[in-house]
Amino acid sequence: MIKKVGIIGCGTMGAGITQVVLEAGYGVVVREIDASLLEKGIKAIQKGLERSVEKGILITKAKEEALAHLSGTLALEDLKGSDLVIEAVFEDLQVKKELFKSLDLICPRETIFASNTSSLSITEMVASTSRPERMIGLHFFNPVQVMPLVEVVKTIRTSPEVLNIAVEFIKSLRKVPIISKDNPGFIVNYLLTPYLMDAIKAVANGVASVQDIDTGMKLGCGYPMGPLMLADFIGLDILFKGTISMFDEYKDSRYAPSPLLIQLVRMGSIGRKVGKGFYDWSDPKNPVPQDIF
Repeated sequence: MIKKVGIIGCGTMGAGITQVVLEAGYGVVVREIDASLLEKGIKAIQKGLERSVEKGILITKAKEEALAHLSGTLALEDLKGSDLVIEAVFEDLQVKKELFKSLDLICPRETIFASNTSSLSITEMVASTSRPERMIGLHFFNPVQVMPLVEVVKTIRTSPEVLNIAVEFIKSLRKVPIISKDNPGFIVNYLLTPYLMDAIKAVANGVASVQDIDTGMKLGCGYPMGPLMLADFIGLDILFKGTISMFDEYKDSRYAPSPLLIQLVRMGSIGRKVGKGFYDWSDPKNPVPQDIF
């Protein structure tokens, strides 16, 4: 039974996961690598909980109780009392493997390990530990507080008990779990990535403008957001890393990064978080589509 959750990483995803776990009544220890990042993350969590109060999701007393159940640390050893540890650091397989290797020596055998990766191999992370049956993927979507879906990713060694615990845990967060085997991209990115790559290739090939491609997919297919704006939201750097990972595995040209995507990433135009990608985000409420060529 999960009562206490350890979360590694307090950036956008880590802070969002921490918030929804706190709102569900769990105790949380969140770990960052330096004090400034930890302070920034804790402030983001506090603001998120305040917004939940403003929206009527939480009452003030519940917010205060949630914060009382939160502690921050710089020491990985402070996660040893967790029933579940969720890793939410940046998408670097070697970094994640080293983290789980260290955690394997720190945490009791009963502790379940989970990664929030969107495309990297859970199996490769499992190989760095001595508990393959107790490791799983929990892929939350951004923004965590809003998006209802979580992909629960099982390897060939994940035990049925751990899979069931993970599914019930996600339900307790008022999220919807879907189960995927450990293939690159899982379910959503396996299907989404070729669509985004085709949209980027359409721009590069002069099929239509950024605005018309996005308008076409929004109004023609009923999507809430066009593919190029979605790519900016995801982050073109993150999208690029995901395509590399999936192409390396599948050797399928549908997953190969478009030359235009590579150029934008090299130029630092990686989307909404830096203010420029397929759109100019100087005014986040009114993004302006860019003339790429």
